Amino acid sequence: MDRKHLHENILRKKSFLCVGLDTDLTKIPAHLRGEERPIFAFNRAIVDATAPYCVAYKPNMAFYEGAGIEGLRQLSETVSYIRQTYPDMFIISDAKRGDIGNSSEMYARSVFDCGDFDAVTASPYMGEDSVTPFFRAGKWAIVLALTSNGGSRDFQMMVSLDGERLFERVLRISRRWGNEDNMMYVVGATHGKLFASVRRIVPDHFLLVPGLGAQSGSLGEVVEYGMNSKCGLLVNSSRGIIYADRTERFAEVAGEEAWKVRCEMAKFLN
Repeated sequence: MDRKHLHENILRKKSFLCVGLDTDLTKIPAHLRGEERPIFAFNRAIVDATAPYCVAYKPNMAFYEGAGIEGLRQLSETVSYIRQTYPDMFIISDAKRGDIGNSSEMYARSVFDCGDFDAVTASPYMGEDSVTPFFRAGKWAIVLALTSNGGSRDFQMMVSLDGERLFERVLRISRRWGNEDNMMYVVGATHGKLFASVRRIVPDHFLLVPGLGAQSGSLGEVVEYGMNSKCGLLVNSSRGIIYADRTERFAEVAGEEAWKVRCEMAKFLN
């Protein structure tokens, strides 16, 4: 999916919500665990309930790889279901890949040729040749810049002798690797006003913003300091939506929570 199409979907749905499919077998409702394909059953119900209110889905690969081959099969089934039923959805593989060129090329094949994703999250630590294999026509690399976890401060906030913070250097250098049509950045909602520093360096790129909901990120601050003229935001909520209820009403409640977020987002979109 290209940038223009993504922006059109945001305006049409009055939403820039991304729903994270972090599907943990120990957390899904008990009545689903006896299903032949419980991960897919859960995902399908969540997708059907939330699709009217979001523009993207983000399966976190750890949850599927952690369930072994069967988890990966059910992830593939989930992606195929989204493609067939909701073809305008943007689908992100939250895999945080990043390795030397040959390895990254293989990761790109797994994500785009085998997995049918639109984008993949990537670590910039090993430099340009670890990220550029993910630049394909109509596909995106989403580079980790300023993440939402507490440990992000261990390295990302380090200040060099010239006063530049490490996340700023990552943004400044990596923006030369791609462009606004094939590269996004991960910036955590928990960083609030620091979005202004991000936008000074990458004013036009889309930002994937985790940390809303369970991690207590502020949508208002994200929009105030991070939104650009094309919206430029995909704000993710995972646990706050998909695990809002663990009874047989789980999908209905997930849809209600997604609707609430969408209503808040609609206020910021003209």
